[in-house]
Amino acid sequence: MAGRTPFTNVDPATAAAARLQGADPHELDQTMEIMLQLIYTNLPDFPIYDCRLPPALADDSSAVNRISSLPRELLRDIVSRLPVKDAARTAVLSSCWRPVWLSTPLLLHDAHLLPKGHRWPLTPANSPAITAAVSHILEAHPGPVHCVRLICTNMSLYRPQLARWLQLLAAKGVEDLVLVNRPWPRDLPLPAAVFSIATLTRLYLGQWKLPDTAVLRGATFPHLRELGICCVFMKHGDVECLVARSPVLEILNILGCMEEMRLRIVSESLRCLQISLSSIEHIQVVKAPLLERLVMYRSSPNAARGLYTKVRIADAPKLRALGYLEPGQVLEIRDTVIVPGIRTSASTMLTSVKVLSLNVRFGVHSDVMKVPTFLRCFPNAERLHIMSKRCDQPSDNLALNIWEESGPIINVILRINTMSIREFRGDPGEVAFLEYFFRTAQVVRTVVVVMANPTFSPFSTDEVHSKVKKCSKNTACLTLVLGSNGPAGGNLWKFKDGADFSFHDPFSVAEVSRKHRSE
Repeated sequence: MAGRTPFTNVDPATAAAARLQGADPHELDQTMEIMLQLIYTNLPDFPIYDCRLPPALADDSSAVNRISSLPRELLRDIVSRLPVKDAARTAVLSSCWRPVWLSTPLLLHDAHLLPKGHRWPLTPANSPAITAAVSHILEAHPGPVHCVRLICTNMSLYRPQLARWLQLLAAKGVEDLVLVNRPWPRDLPLPAAVFSIATLTRLYLGQWKLPDTAVLRGATFPHLRELGICCVFMKHGDVECLVARSPVLEILNILGCMEEMRLRIVSESLRCLQISLSSIEHIQVVKAPLLERLVMYRSSPNAARGLYTKVRIADAPKLRALGYLEPGQVLEIRDTVIVPGIRTSASTMLTSVKVLSLNVRFGVHSDVMKVPTFLRCFPNAERLHIMSKRCDQPSDNLALNIWEESGPIINVILRINTMSIREFRGDPGEVAFLEYFFRTAQVVRTVVVVMANPTFSPFSTDEVHSKVKKCSKNTACLTLVLGSNGPAGGNLWKFKDGADFSFHDPFSVAEVSRKHRSE
């Protein structure tokens, strides 16, 4: 169609097939670009700085000579902080600079190799120049290779080059590798050579299809500490295979995997498991003695139709932060399924959990009924974070006095010192919970209420402020009411926040915001 932008992802065959089915291939292309941006947002930071000399110094040969006189180790440190194009260009400054780049561990990000004048989003026209530049750099640099990001290439068109890249990366000891295919096709088979790179400490894969289980069983990752699997087609048991062959794995992140997976976690080293925007039927934490954080963000098979993830936590003695539990989920602790009204005992409680996050539809009676039961399962929780989910059809029999009828909840009374509720709209169920919490919590010091974007709320900002003020009028704790201009349902979860152990509480709005402002 005249005037339409060129496709950035969809190939001609897929576009033709979409048209035959009455679909708009441009919409499909835009959806794929959104998925890729989601992957890019959740990739680890690339370890370089924007280090460019001011023009006055860049044109001053004496300044260059003064820098050249620095010790070789310091020159290598300078070069290691530059984008790869600039790092390679240092070889033309003077004779003493020529060996510096070649003796500096390689940091390569193919997004830094975009031809001049080309911008995001990428199109297939970008691939030849980027691919040629990557090939040249990997062939020219003797290694070692510290960190490589390959996210700009439609890999299906450059399979021989990809095979050679992986061969070179393995030979030169790459430690940190991100490999994202620019689709189409989305289910491009991932080369088996990836699973024989034994030097990897971090690996992120995006938009691939994992090879057969026999290949995964032969994987060798003795040093791998962080694994990210993003929008990857895989079978039941594939994740378990990779975890089993990664004896020091600490962080496992799964994003956008929609095959209704079942996960069975057995790991002596895993500290953080994050699953985001995926379709997970069943998560079993069978044995994870070091697991500290378990985050499940929007990962039920079909919550809109009442299909939720079943979560079983059998053995995780160090689990400290858990979220986002949903009352619709089936929660099993050890061998006991948690149901409303169950009598709590040592076998139904996880006493190690200090930070708990819940998704709650305060307008749905069955959701609200289950919240007190969930809270009693975590008697030592000191921080409670609630994401209030929109409810388009509230229950007719919603009882606002359910909190009084549920009886005392020990952690609310004696443990919880920080509570937040996000996407607050001022609905009756939300207000009833706030009133109960302020009236009951005896040790709470801070309460943060983050309002929903006014566009998605039936009440004005002033009305919401008034409701919170009325609920908290008889308490001495610090109460903060924050506005929001974010999307409906709140901002998306980011793996960087969940896996950053400098955060005492990864679900804390205030703590995460402070960290981002300081960066």
